[in-house]
Amino acid sequence: MQLSDVLSQDRAPTAPDWRPAASRWRLVLLSFLMLFTELALIRWTAANNVYLAYITNFVLLASFLGIGVGFLLGSSGRDVSRWAPLALAVLVAFVLVFPVKAYSLAGPHQLQGRNGADALPQWLSLSIIFVLVTAVMAGLGQAVARTFARFQPLEAYRLDIVGSIGGIAVFSLLSFLRLPPVVWGLVVGIGMIVALRGNLRWLQGAAVLAVIALLAVESTSALDHWSPYYKITAFQPQDTHGVLVVSANNIPHQAVYPVDTLRKILPFYFFPYRHLRPGDLDDVLVIGAGTGNDVATALSQGARHVDAVEIDPVLAQLGRDHNADRPYQDPRVSVHINDGRAYLQQTGKHYGLILFALPDSLTVLGGESNLRLENYLLTVQAVRSAQAHLTPNGTFAMYNYYQPFLLDRYASTLEAVYSDPPCVEVGAPLGGRQQAVLTAEARGPTPNCATPWHGRQLTPASDDHPFPYLATPSIPSLYLWTMGLILLASLLIVRVTAGRFRPMARYVDLFWMGGAFLLLETKNVVQFALLFGTTWFVNSLVFAGVLLSVLAAVEVARRIELPRPTLLYAGLLVALAISWAVPPSALLGLAPALRFVVAAVLAFAPIFLANLVFAQRFREVGSSTTAFGANLLGAIVGGILEYLSLVTGYRFLLVLVAVLYGLAFAFGRRLWTARAGA
Repeated sequence: MQLSDVLSQDRAPTAPDWRPAASRWRLVLLSFLMLFTELALIRWTAANNVYLAYITNFVLLASFLGIGVGFLLGSSGRDVSRWAPLALAVLVAFVLVFPVKAYSLAGPHQLQGRNGADALPQWLSLSIIFVLVTAVMAGLGQAVARTFARFQPLEAYRLDIVGSIGGIAVFSLLSFLRLPPVVWGLVVGIGMIVALRGNLRWLQGAAVLAVIALLAVESTSALDHWSPYYKITAFQPQDTHGVLVVSANNIPHQAVYPVDTLRKILPFYFFPYRHLRPGDLDDVLVIGAGTGNDVATALSQGARHVDAVEIDPVLAQLGRDHNADRPYQDPRVSVHINDGRAYLQQTGKHYGLILFALPDSLTVLGGESNLRLENYLLTVQAVRSAQAHLTPNGTFAMYNYYQPFLLDRYASTLEAVYSDPPCVEVGAPLGGRQQAVLTAEARGPTPNCATPWHGRQLTPASDDHPFPYLATPSIPSLYLWTMGLILLASLLIVRVTAGRFRPMARYVDLFWMGGAFLLLETKNVVQFALLFGTTWFVNSLVFAGVLLSVLAAVEVARRIELPRPTLLYAGLLVALAISWAVPPSALLGLAPALRFVVAAVLAFAPIFLANLVFAQRFREVGSSTTAFGANLLGAIVGGILEYLSLVTGYRFLLVLVAVLYGLAFAFGRRLWTARAGA
């Protein structure tokens, strides 16, 4: 088949851009349901399976694959949408019956399953989750695609974006209200019953009820609390005499001890106070205040005022309710629910003592990037920001359980910022890690230090490469194998379910656009996390901003005649070049309002222009479902390429975006030329 023959099939439909209101609302509802389900699965599966804390966008990629397959099957006689409730019920049951929990940092049984049983092997657990998530999203994707095809392409895309914005808004609201998974299950279940009612029989209805019932059982646990970030499990073991033990997403996180107990069993909490000068305790800043151990310690040492910064409101509430020393009720304490780096950027106060208190989340903000909650708190720029908030003779300290290379990395960072080697005081080992406190003086060597650091110099983490837990800039073999298998599985699943790849040959340019757009979205998520905080609220605003930019581009494309594609691609390249030329760190010195305006322009201008390019091309397609499916499958390639940031840093993603849009332009130009000849 010649390219001109392929293009002869790629004509925009001639039907009028009008359909009954019921079809419009159906498409909005289905798009809402699809995105809400995707967000809920990303959040909920990671809360119950530790393996997903390390492969961050795993469920996101499975979702894109499923939705892409669903769109490719949009015009197929095979109806997979009716199986979505059953696949969801099996997925929920599997995750609850075979959870993966971190039990210890040493020994042969570091990971456990349900009731102390051995956890399933990683390859088996993740493979089953990947297939089931793909099946769920393929069913929803086909339901969307069949309604999508009733409209002109741009009108369908517009309605899809409106529904997606609603999905983000509702999921963000439920996160803000800290509602448990049964509420998410009710939204998804009711949505499936309403949207798929034509395909629902007693078996599908029973599956929806099973999903809600299973999530209801999980949600009734008195031990679990659902914050905007984690499933937080808090309990009091019988042999700890009332001590509250807290885990986050099945990972041991912290324990609430009285100060007298801390002094006996965890004396490292008190090490920083050996090096203070008179007046250092007038104002103390604790970042990562958690359930209050560090705040109570500071008060016990004579702190006159403590600003306690904690990103998770549930952890702070547990400290308020269960900490025997009642630090959060003390009038000398001000609690700030905020990201630590963001607080440093927002406050003008200076402190005699700043503590980075055990910041280690072992989880990610969302499934869309490799960023962990505390990554931007542990870069060399963040440490400089903390130094700028010290009084002339103030003291900075950070402590945690460090791997040897991590201790050297942070010590190297402090030496680079404070010019003198930090004081290193070590405590008990824990599973290959070392309890350690690093202390530095604002000016000169740390007073009363018997053990200044003289270890191996390592490159500090930076705002562009915020991966302190990565020993060297590289892609770990786990990621290489996983991404390779995801790519292979994607090819096999598409080939088996959707048939030959030839129908997508008309839309190769849209495929590359999908990969580029996902990378562009990821770059914006991490950039706003740096500028305004790694919080769920900032994350939701970025996603909403992205979708609103897309919607604005679609509305412009529907109402005015766009310039030829070459000019649009040129404008997009200029916008990407400007974003590259202005590093995010250059915006940190701006006032918050101005910083937001400049960041929004730099972030959303390329997205707007990219979607003008997409909209111009998409309104001409002959099969909107196949074209959109190709675009979604391209996003999988973008999600895999994101892992290059572990080597290159996040800024380099803009180069990859430009390369992928260059490929889209090259293939698109070939299509334009062939169309003109035809």
